[in-house]
Amino acid sequence: MLGASERNLKMLREALGVNISARDRTVKVSGEAPAVAAARRVLDHLSDAAERGRVLSRVEVLDLITEASRRAEEDAIEDADSADTDRLLRAAWDDSLDVYSGGRPVQPRSDNQTEYLESIRNNDLVFGIGPAGTGKTYLAVAAAVHFLKAGAVKKVILVRPAVEAGEKLGFLPGDMEAKVNPYLRPLFDALHDMMDFATIKRFMLHDVVEVAPLAFMRGRTLNRAIVILDEAQNTTKSQMKMFLTRMGRGSRMIVTGDMTQTDLPHPGDSGLADAVRRLSGVPGVACVHLTKRDIVRHDLVQRIVEAYGEEADAVNAALNKVRESDRSTGHQDRMNG
Repeated sequence: MLGASERNLKMLREALGVNISARDRTVKVSGEAPAVAAARRVLDHLSDAAERGRVLSRVEVLDLITEASRRAEEDAIEDADSADTDRLLRAAWDDSLDVYSGGRPVQPRSDNQTEYLESIRNNDLVFGIGPAGTGKTYLAVAAAVHFLKAGAVKKVILVRPAVEAGEKLGFLPGDMEAKVNPYLRPLFDALHDMMDFATIKRFMLHDVVEVAPLAFMRGRTLNRAIVILDEAQNTTKSQMKMFLTRMGRGSRMIVTGDMTQTDLPHPGDSGLADAVRRLSGVPGVACVHLTKRDIVRHDLVQRIVEAYGEEADAVNAALNKVRESDRSTGHQDRMNG
């Protein structure tokens, strides 16, 4: 591993400018962080080669040092970029979000919406959960556009699962974009409220704004981006895991959904509920629950949600009563047995 007369250590010392010594089967390296990281990478390669009984030539070791130095410099630049991004993302915004169109400010209209935006600013991953009309998607898109305009991120990615809402649409005509466009329309609607058509078209042409179905996220790593997953109650557990693990350096993820409007064949398989349960309390993750009091659409929407909520409450109460009765009967049967 060390080479004849510790040749490899001498090469590391001279090429990287680090202090390096080997004693009692331990190699100690000190110096500037990028140089130490590069030396560590080279030593790992030398150790692997030694375990395989292979002795690397002087040229091979020099090649390893060159490649390790390049990667260490890239990592240092990425770390600096991530630190700058985090600083910009956490920079306080005023009472309103700065979006592109018409100078019209976007503001939270309730305490929960204010908490939601603060969570987006201060956490890498935020779950926004609530009924229709509470602004969970709209505010997420507004925050993303604000960060983009402030230069905190390079890209905004809006994602939705392509799940039919209770009816079979059959085979849709057109190419792939035409087929998935109906599922992504609500995200376009929010964008059009904040940007004019020409700006959206230009941003999408230059890959600054991307609207895509969830299936297109597999295999990607998303750096310096704000990524919003809308209608997340319609994701499966495996889809949610796939999405969350796309997060790269300097990125924020916002996951929105309504637990009461799952369109999956088996609502219990929802990846949103599973993710909230698993990640609750994890540092860097926030979960904000919006309620019917936060609804900011037409006044009638709140009354509709309340009406359906009352029915759901009645059904749940009846089911709980049946369960209690079943448990009581089962207990009595066991006593009689």
